[in-house]
Amino acid sequence: MEELGINRKFFTPSQVKPLASVAGNYTYFADGDVLLAKITPCFENGKLGIASSLHNAIGFGSSEFIVLRPSPKLDKEFLYYYLLRPEFRSEGEARMGGAVGQQRVPKEFVENYLIPLPPISEQRHIVGILDKAFAAIATAETNTENNLHNAHAIFDRRLQAVFAERGKDWTAPKFGDIVESTLIGLTRSSREQGDDRPYKYVKMNNITSDNCFDFSSFVRVDASDEETRRFRLRAGDFLFNTRNSVELVGKACIYEGNPNEVVLFNNNIMRVRFKKCIEPKFVLLALSSTCVAHDLNALKSGTTNVAAVYYGRLKSLNIPLPPCREQKEITAALMRFREESRRLESVYVRKLALLGELRKSLLQQAFSGSL
Repeated sequence: MEELGINRKFFTPSQVKPLASVAGNYTYFADGDVLLAKITPCFENGKLGIASSLHNAIGFGSSEFIVLRPSPKLDKEFLYYYLLRPEFRSEGEARMGGAVGQQRVPKEFVENYLIPLPPISEQRHIVGILDKAFAAIATAETNTENNLHNAHAIFDRRLQAVFAERGKDWTAPKFGDIVESTLIGLTRSSREQGDDRPYKYVKMNNITSDNCFDFSSFVRVDASDEETRRFRLRAGDFLFNTRNSVELVGKACIYEGNPNEVVLFNNNIMRVRFKKCIEPKFVLLALSSTCVAHDLNALKSGTTNVAAVYYGRLKSLNIPLPPCREQKEITAALMRFREESRRLESVYVRKLALLGELRKSLLQQAFSGSL
């Protein structure tokens, strides 16, 4: 299944096996056949391709493929593009059946699906137009993806340079020495959470992988007056994720919410408030620097599924720090730089979305006679 691409017209299996080991156990196909993934989510994602350059011109694959062999009246590439249309996937998705997570498009849906059949010469003419347009779109997407990567990398390079080229007046105190107070959040089971509860509740997923605060989705909980007083967040609080998967544990962010709203945080998050001369956003930036991130990673304990970095170990982490005024100046400069890089990233993300829409529009025009 992994060798069947998305928006990749032709595929060639990478494995070659003796016929006796595959015949009768796998789905048979031949050069020029169009393979369509029928299982979710592969069908919805558009996994589809034409078999090409097969060893001995035959192949075998997953039972989750529907194999379509075009007649002499139907060009295989015309068929490929017709099945690539979002409308086909939407109609097929609506007819899927089976258990959750194992739903499949019925073979009968594909067999009975109507397809326009212009003369073979016109089919190939349409294929030629789409080939040229899709090649141009693919080139534009590659360039845009490279620009998107570069926009993100620009900020990262600037950040790493700041912490690599420290001034002589920088120090490296331990995390515990710059902290005024810490607090592990409020424990609430899933049964005690619901949209009808009065207070928003910050959880692990509200801290993004790039150390930002995200409150686009949240749960709500009940809490006593004492709990709301003790666990209420205030703007500028530093939040550290103490328990998560090994890749995500140690995420941190600065809480930026409505100061008039009571927002609580859960027991996998530690709220940190620093001493007066410490800029929380600078500490957050320091955690993203290569040197500090490496040392933080060494403090993790647990398994791949559940790892932890508790304060007992975190307090020994060295944090590179310039004088207080310089912390604020560097933070302001880096934050402006990050905002600009994110603005560029959003431009490239929108461009990728527009290119995707252009591909859909071209397919719609091709098979409605308006291309």
